[in-house]
Amino acid sequence: MKKNIYILACACILGFSSCADAFLDLEPLDAKTDQVYFLNPTHFREYANGFYSQLFGWRSGLTGHMDLQSDLITSRNGEQSDLGYGTLVAGGNDGRWGLYNSIRSNNILIQKAAEYSGNAKEIQEYVSAAHFFRAYNYFSLLQTFGGVPIVERPLSTNSAELRNPRNSRYEVVDFILSDLKKAIEGLPVEQNIADDDKGHISRQAAKAFKARVLLYEATWRKYNGTSTDFEGSAGPARDQVNEFLEEAVVLAKEVMDDPAFRLWNFNGEAVMNNLSSRYLFCIESKESNPGGHDRDSNKEFILYSVFDRVANAGAIELNKNIIPYLYPTRKFIDMFLCTNGLPIAENEQFEGYHAVGDEFKNRDYRLNAYVGAPTAVAKLSGTIGFNGYGVQKFACPGAKDKEESPNYPVLRLAEVYLIYAEALYERHGAIDDEALNASINKLRSRAGIAALTNKLVADHQLNMLNEIRRERAVELFLEGFRYDDLKRWGILEETLNQSRLGMVVGQTGYLTPYKNAAGAVITANYDAGSYRFGEERVQTGDGELSCVCIAPKSNCQVRKAHYLYPIPQDQINLNGNLKQNPGY
Repeated sequence: MKKNIYILACACILGFSSCADAFLDLEPLDAKTDQVYFLNPTHFREYANGFYSQLFGWRSGLTGHMDLQSDLITSRNGEQSDLGYGTLVAGGNDGRWGLYNSIRSNNILIQKAAEYSGNAKEIQEYVSAAHFFRAYNYFSLLQTFGGVPIVERPLSTNSAELRNPRNSRYEVVDFILSDLKKAIEGLPVEQNIADDDKGHISRQAAKAFKARVLLYEATWRKYNGTSTDFEGSAGPARDQVNEFLEEAVVLAKEVMDDPAFRLWNFNGEAVMNNLSSRYLFCIESKESNPGGHDRDSNKEFILYSVFDRVANAGAIELNKNIIPYLYPTRKFIDMFLCTNGLPIAENEQFEGYHAVGDEFKNRDYRLNAYVGAPTAVAKLSGTIGFNGYGVQKFACPGAKDKEESPNYPVLRLAEVYLIYAEALYERHGAIDDEALNASINKLRSRAGIAALTNKLVADHQLNMLNEIRRERAVELFLEGFRYDDLKRWGILEETLNQSRLGMVVGQTGYLTPYKNAAGAVITANYDAGSYRFGEERVQTGDGELSCVCIAPKSNCQVRKAHYLYPIPQDQINLNGNLKQNPGY
């Protein structure tokens, strides 16, 4: 009999894809059956521990998650992603639909808890964790496909639900929020989680994640309406945009004010060289950063995947095969503000592109932390698609291949600050300086740049919403938010249908390490002929200048259909009631 992928048990009757992937050392569950399991709280605890392998981590398709080929990042050889360049087509299968396997395991625990004859309070934490992870998995499906079938119990091959049509995105969102409400009610606060259990879901993490969902869906509806809904999909039962934004503000503020969390900021120590925003992402031991700060010092990560070189190594050759192949774009480099808190254009603090390192002077500390200030002229060669910039964020100094194993941040306090500021502005069309100081300005302080204020915006004809969005793009670089942000803001097409450019190489009258004042190429530093798309002039912080072109806008065909991925054809073949997304 044909089976839908979303009801398959993975490797065992309990529904795990790999019990060994859990971050705790547990007794293998694949030898257990329903008849001898779920009989006491320890069984529920063991089973719930297995959910943590469902969190995104180092082995979860990292490069795709890093928003590769978005407007902010390119890669070696200029590979073109399906979403980044608008080449998405309906395919036979999509592994992301396999999240229903994880949802099945969540449903099993929830079902067994309903049948449990013992003290319900003793298993409440584990039931709440199941509700959290079910919401977490459905949110991933929502971001990918929009509305999907809601499955609330573990199915068998003859379950009638296998023929159910897709639920609307609005029903899925309500379901996610309902699950998160149940999670928040039953999870422990971070302060009450034992040291041996650090990394388990806390009540604050569930609140922060719910705030993420609320902001995402409120802005999606505000800027996209029902334009991406599949044929026959019911619209929202009511306008929930302001309701969602208001709750996002409240939840974010509760987490922001909680003393359990704080930004990881040791920039006051000379030895850290203002690079806290770099070393935050590679903390393993005291040897992983110049200040000697270990994992216990990190109170910024609210929800994270736990890794360890011995018990659960990252095992992906991060330093060797991922980080060296990531190239920030011209657009991203120019996003970083000067220390006076203003954009680089027409800014007296900006020193231009004439000499090595000039553009890194008087800039946001995160530019050096995430990219790395150059100490020599970068050799520009289009043979490998190199655009002149590299990446330092997530790199692990001194780690051997496949040993890089810092905890992976799924949700951190910095994002909560950004959620709060954006949701507040989207709700009221304004944000006062007190709210800015309680949120975004804490990030800007760590980055060594002046505070964002209403006076600064007014005096320099800036746009407050754009500045909030700029801060989000810079702070969360490579953390998997860019594509979804562009979608929910309704600007995916206009943003991605542009060229991806790299280093300024100059032109007649603009001397650089790559061209002399007459505009002639200095071949020792710049193999101009190797760039098949040549150069392109673009507005930069120092006027309109020529830059190397990695991918021209003529290669970009992003359209509204690409806000969602197509439903896999093999699932439509199995269930003819599944409607395809528009445009495929």
